[in-house]
Amino acid sequence: MKFLLDNWMLIAVALASGVALIVPVLGKGSGLSPQDMVQLMNREKAVVIDVCEPDEFAQGHVIGAKNLPLGDLEAKLAQVVKNKSIPVVMVCQVGARSARAAATAQKLGYENAQSLAGGLKAWQAANMPVEKA
Repeated sequence: MKFLLDNWMLIAVALASGVALIVPVLGKGSGLSPQDMVQLMNREKAVVIDVCEPDEFAQGHVIGAKNLPLGDLEAKLAQVVKNKSIPVVMVCQVGARSARAAATAQKLGYENAQSLAGGLKAWQAANMPVEKA
């Protein structure tokens, strides 16, 4: 007990560094990396849906992505992606809207709906190509 009291600062630093190492590993479950998304697009012909508003979409988006704003997703997703078993990747600017969109798509019966972690910013940071409308 005396050891713990005498070295409380060292113990706190050790715990903080352990938490700092674990947090990124736990956060990886929140979406696809840009590299995983490219593999899904190439190998399984994933459909990329950009859930940004049209003006954001026009400023830049993943090549081949279809624009379907988050507000229209429930009503129009079935028209854009007819086969519910193919992979669908949702993309937005930073990943928050696309995570909600992926959850909505899964509720609609799309078995393999996922989100790009970090959104278009992560895509561009990985030096992946972007096109403008």
